[in-house]
Amino acid sequence: TPLNKDLLICSLVVVLQLLHVYSLGIYGFKHQTGKDNVTSPTNGKPFPWNKMRLPGMVVPIQYDLCVHPNLTTVHFTGLERIEIFVREHTRFIILHSKGLEITSAVLLPKDDLGSSKPGKQLQVLEHPAHEQIALQAPEVLTAGQRYLVVIEFHARLADGFDGFYKSTYKARDGETRIIATTDFEPTSARMAFPCFDEPSFKANFAITIRRERKHIALSNMPKIKTIELEGGLLEDHFDVTVKMSTYLVAYIVCDFKSVQATTSSGIKLSIYASPDKWSQTHYALEAAVKLLEFYEKYFDISFPLPKLDLVAIPDFQSGAMENWGLITYRETSLLYDPKTSSAFDKLWVTRVIGHELAHQWFGNLVTMEWWNDIWLNEGFARFMELVSVSATYSELQIDYFLNVCFGAISRDSLNSSHPISNPAETPTQIKEMFDTVSYDKGACILKMLQDFLSEAVFQKGIIHYLKKYSYRNAKNDDLWNSMANTCSESDFSSGNFCYTASRPLSSTVKMMNTWTLQKGIPLVLVKCEGNTLRLRQERFLKGVFEEDPEWANLQSRYFWHIPLTYVTSSSNTVHRHILKTKTDTLELEGEVAWVKFNVDMNGYYIVHYEGNGWDNIIKLLDQNHTLFSHKDRVNLIHNAFQLVSAGRLSLDTALDLTRYLRRESSNVVLLQGLGYLEMFYHMMERRNISDVTENLKRYILQHFKPVIDKQTWSDEGSVSDRMLRSALLELACELQYPRCIQKANELFSKWMGSGGTLNLPADVLKTVYSVGAQSIAGWNYLLKQYSLSMSGAEKNKILYALTTSRHCEKLTKLIELGMEGEVIKTQDLAALLNAIARNPEGQGLAWNFVRKNWNNLLKKFELASFSIRTIIVGTTSRFSSKDKLEEVKHFFKSLEDQGSELKITEVVLETITKNIRWLKRNLNSLRNWLLNNL
Repeated sequence: TPLNKDLLICSLVVVLQLLHVYSLGIYGFKHQTGKDNVTSPTNGKPFPWNKMRLPGMVVPIQYDLCVHPNLTTVHFTGLERIEIFVREHTRFIILHSKGLEITSAVLLPKDDLGSSKPGKQLQVLEHPAHEQIALQAPEVLTAGQRYLVVIEFHARLADGFDGFYKSTYKARDGETRIIATTDFEPTSARMAFPCFDEPSFKANFAITIRRERKHIALSNMPKIKTIELEGGLLEDHFDVTVKMSTYLVAYIVCDFKSVQATTSSGIKLSIYASPDKWSQTHYALEAAVKLLEFYEKYFDISFPLPKLDLVAIPDFQSGAMENWGLITYRETSLLYDPKTSSAFDKLWVTRVIGHELAHQWFGNLVTMEWWNDIWLNEGFARFMELVSVSATYSELQIDYFLNVCFGAISRDSLNSSHPISNPAETPTQIKEMFDTVSYDKGACILKMLQDFLSEAVFQKGIIHYLKKYSYRNAKNDDLWNSMANTCSESDFSSGNFCYTASRPLSSTVKMMNTWTLQKGIPLVLVKCEGNTLRLRQERFLKGVFEEDPEWANLQSRYFWHIPLTYVTSSSNTVHRHILKTKTDTLELEGEVAWVKFNVDMNGYYIVHYEGNGWDNIIKLLDQNHTLFSHKDRVNLIHNAFQLVSAGRLSLDTALDLTRYLRRESSNVVLLQGLGYLEMFYHMMERRNISDVTENLKRYILQHFKPVIDKQTWSDEGSVSDRMLRSALLELACELQYPRCIQKANELFSKWMGSGGTLNLPADVLKTVYSVGAQSIAGWNYLLKQYSLSMSGAEKNKILYALTTSRHCEKLTKLIELGMEGEVIKTQDLAALLNAIARNPEGQGLAWNFVRKNWNNLLKKFELASFSIRTIIVGTTSRFSSKDKLEEVKHFFKSLEDQGSELKITEVVLETITKNIRWLKRNLNSLRNWLLNNL
């Protein structure tokens, strides 16, 4: 039970200091997390617990935490009082601590708080390899009793992006200012205060922050009072939180300014940013209000806190973090500058706000029991982006979700993928779970389930799940059971909803387990014989072919319950069938000219039309492409090129499919088809296969000339039109299309001549800057503007443009600036190296840099962090030659020998092998097809 607010921790300082005096005489040692020594961690005593996971003998009820960050010395001190409940007799309290120096640990019986009896000293033992400490009591703690553990500690504010860390920003006047902020997910709360740092140890938190008058403090809950201390320091007391996991605790000391609004249900919503960026907070406020109001209605559960703050942090590794009531963002994920933010930037900000607000229910209110089911948080939040943005900003809905699923398929069609629900024990393994499988595949199978159950039944199911497990933890099966239990008998007999008429509960659970408990994606093979459809399923794998010796082994035991959908030439009705066996047949009513499976790509599977199936589709697209919906056309193009990578379809056939695109009116379909041609162009250019590179360039510029020439250099039109414009002009200029280069140079010269004050259309900024960066003077000027710009959206575009230079010394200079972390912030280093490696002149440079500076990179980023994984994938996965494969293998082996083992290395090696095989199989076909079609 939460304590009386007046008894908040820093008001207890006097009592605690008294206790400290009592204990010092016989206690006087300091505990410092140091080198690993598993058998006798401290004082020569063995550590009493040998597992990574904490025991369940002691559980926290409430933390009263007082923190004082000193932004001058960049240190912080902390004092915490944890109310614990003892479930089983024990002499030890095991909890997490990493990098904290503990100066005192005292035990008080819960009822002795008011008495003057001295507390009992707890001896502190440590296990650095497990990031754990053991507090040893002088006598047995009794089961069924409550105690108070009082701990004093201090540490430096971290230099990285985890725990309680230091972030800096440059004000317009050139002054560098420091703030202190937190980022705890998944396992970094233990770097800020000793705690039971696992998601199932939920507790209440009463937080108090000490600060200087020039700063403000923010935390999960509203501030209830401020006390002035001797020496002029202020102490802010925040209300007690609801019951929550440690990774959601947050606090910030900064000098930021905010904009505020109140939602229709009375929630006070604020957007905070550094003072010079305050003007870029208004769009986020409007979007956050709309999205929060949408979620309260959709989930039928009120947001449980009185306020919600969204804060733009100057140094932030990922996109955002969903701390309950205090969501932190990278500046480019929250701030919107109408002058320099493109249509894509606006969609991104809206999506990230939608994602983090969804977490306030999925993740915060109901939390996965353990990190193996992180997809219950992340897959849902990614899926709810789609639902919420469609409902609140329909004009931004440009079918981007198809690309979410394409990204998931790209990873999941490799053998190095993993099941959505996957064992993870160590902090490194847990961090690695935050990947495209958990986020994107998770979202795509939820989309498929929504389509299978119907929107209404799906919504009912997730409301049931959220209400049942509020303030608790849940597992994979809990979700499926909640979903299946919403299906009433009438739903089943109606034919539309939950149509697996018998035993809905077990069949839904069984079906969904085939998607979460095994890795991979199914391939559905369809053969049309008159009015009979012959179906069979296999596991879809890229870069592994039927004739390969390992193929049979990689196929065995893989099997899904696939909710198929299809349309035919004879009706628009969406037909449904669950493929629960390896092979099956469907009888159609009368003969049909064509059949298309996976309607609007709502399902997560690839389809191969055997016999002359693809030839028929190509003819249909040539005659009247609007027979298929635009999503179905995207799906057909995507499937065709995936099947080429699996050796199921010839490249000629897939390329023939794209020939109709000159008549395509849908922007999203155009971009999908062009995307493959552009990918082949870059692959050829990087390998210096100049004849094919040149012919691909000629083909694209000839074939798509009408649509390229139609683009205006403006910000006009729908979001979809604007995103097409950005992509087409960027590609045209990259392919050196004279009209494009000329116009971009003209705009760049005007902008440079105006001293960077001329407002260019935001949608073409990246293209204009990239063309301007090709001259030495233009590059130097852009770098200067980069250091002055107050817009993260503009800085992103300038930085990308700088990486397109063909001068190696310029690219080297960028890497140096990224490592220094002043002009180019460390948070942008991973994206910088990825972009440089995309440039044919920079690929070798970036790769050699990573090999030589690996240990320096690990000083900046944690081993399994998003940044390190981006650097590894970005600098290696575009290789397509055997000598590069050997180089990468050798480097990864050296990492393994140092104990830096990462799952992502398997993905990279498999990707390079796939690239090599693709080129070997398809280079001549591509060369000949281009010669025949130019």
